[in-house]
Amino acid sequence: MTAAAPRGPAARAPAAQGPAARAPESARQGTAPLRIGNASGFYGDRFAAMREMLTGGPLDVLTGDYLAELTMLILGRDRLRHPDAGYARTFLRQLEECLGLAHERGVRIVTNAGGLNPAGLADAVRDLAGRLGIPVRVAHVEGDDLTAAHPGSLAAHAYLGGFGIAACLRAGADVVVTGRVTDAALVTGPAAAHFGWSAQDHDRLAGAVVAGHVLECGTQATGGNHPFFEEHPGALRRPGFPLAEVHADGTSVITKHEGTGGHVDVGTVTAQLLYETAGARYAGPDVTARLDTVRLTGDGPDRVRIDGVRGEAPPPTLKVGRNRLGGFRGEVVFVLTGLGIEAKAALVREQMTDALAASPPAEVRWELVRTDRPDAPTEETASALLRLVARDADQDVVGRALTGAAVELALASYPGFHVTAPPGRATPYGVFEAAYVPQDTVRHTAVLPDGSRVAVPPAPVTAVPGPLPEPEPPEPLPAGPVRRAPLGRIAGARSGDKGGDANVGVWARTEDAWRWLAHELTADRFRELVPEARDLPVTRHALPRLRALNFVVEGLLGEGAAARARFDPQAKALGEWLRSRHLDIPEVLL
Repeated sequence: MTAAAPRGPAARAPAAQGPAARAPESARQGTAPLRIGNASGFYGDRFAAMREMLTGGPLDVLTGDYLAELTMLILGRDRLRHPDAGYARTFLRQLEECLGLAHERGVRIVTNAGGLNPAGLADAVRDLAGRLGIPVRVAHVEGDDLTAAHPGSLAAHAYLGGFGIAACLRAGADVVVTGRVTDAALVTGPAAAHFGWSAQDHDRLAGAVVAGHVLECGTQATGGNHPFFEEHPGALRRPGFPLAEVHADGTSVITKHEGTGGHVDVGTVTAQLLYETAGARYAGPDVTARLDTVRLTGDGPDRVRIDGVRGEAPPPTLKVGRNRLGGFRGEVVFVLTGLGIEAKAALVREQMTDALAASPPAEVRWELVRTDRPDAPTEETASALLRLVARDADQDVVGRALTGAAVELALASYPGFHVTAPPGRATPYGVFEAAYVPQDTVRHTAVLPDGSRVAVPPAPVTAVPGPLPEPEPPEPLPAGPVRRAPLGRIAGARSGDKGGDANVGVWARTEDAWRWLAHELTADRFRELVPEARDLPVTRHALPRLRALNFVVEGLLGEGAAARARFDPQAKALGEWLRSRHLDIPEVLL
């Protein structure tokens, strides 16, 4: 018996353990927690994580998140070259090592590695299982691909919810492959299937959304990228991946396998919970989760309980991520060494402007990065970098014409002239745009293990998320002596990207620090500390239960990460920059 062709639930062979012994989800609903692990936070994450999660301790479901806005562009370009491509091939290689393990241990696998071609990946998984002689049932979810309705897009995909995944699991699937679903859907789908939740179990679904959001970025929940990493020396050499024990009422505990690296505490969970979110309402296709209701409490070593989460009806529309090719990008980095850095930069800028005058690029950006030091002991530390980035619809304008003009100055410009890389061709860049379509116009479809197709209905009740009143601020700290110090001495931060916008979540570690932070770090003060945002819309959202503020900076990232318009195109380190800025902080907090 092989898995080369789809099989129905009745075709499953009995076994002492493993998925083949499982009853359909509808017959297994109970009160025991569902242990859902994560083995990937992005396309390119730790290859060994799938095996580590399967062998490290008990699991019911193992998820893998491989998609991001930038990833969809990469997969779209892959599909242009190879029409049968469009999915995360790394997942297949991982599965070749681990499918037998998952089957033996009764762990179901749910992944969005299908990308732009979930049906193709599902077929490839069946072929793999057939070659390995492992009798697993494979299903997939489709309907997210709206590219045909968005001319000019390389890829346009709606963010689907978790009920297509739930339908596949209820039909007995061992492996479920999706395309573009929300990251949290990888958790809400298995939880809804296991516990029998309906589309109107908003509080339970919202709890699962929060757990899913914490898991989605893998080791960021277990101490990875954590601002206070120095307090746990050695723990981050190889952090373990996270898992959630999800309960029937929607509450959960975030933890990790015993004996793995990293650590889980209220701080690591808070950091991930604030990542790439905005206000108190976190809207998705299944439910709008109220982040202002989330309560985090320690539940023992490496265990954090999430409860209190309230949910509301989801919006009537689905977000559509549209990726298109925006043009071409060329770059030259000039090295300026020693004395007269500003004058050297001014000279080469004038020379390059003259050289490109006949056919100037549509967009030119210069950035002088002062990495130089006076009386430096090495040539490298005596040098600054002058970065020229040019973009244009014509590849030739920002390709050899740009880099060639720079090289021609080698003997005719500032003393010590050299660049960091030889002349190269321009590279294409992408643009991400968000659109919204009515839920009932998207054909969300579960393709079950026996090949039958089940339409997944849109949410039966929807509501347009409205603004919430600003919560009452805490009582301010009494006046007292202050000291100039970095914000990071008393607050953590995590930042990221959403299209062209950046978000920065900032949280206080103590109640007194929160009393100060809530009054001090206003949107205006944020603009002062982050001069790039001075002329941009900045919205502050307060989340008192988390002792946190979330800032959304509109337009900071231009046309999105794929356009690479900024030094840190995904705003990954924006929060750390903010933490390094100095303010007058009450001495009682330091």
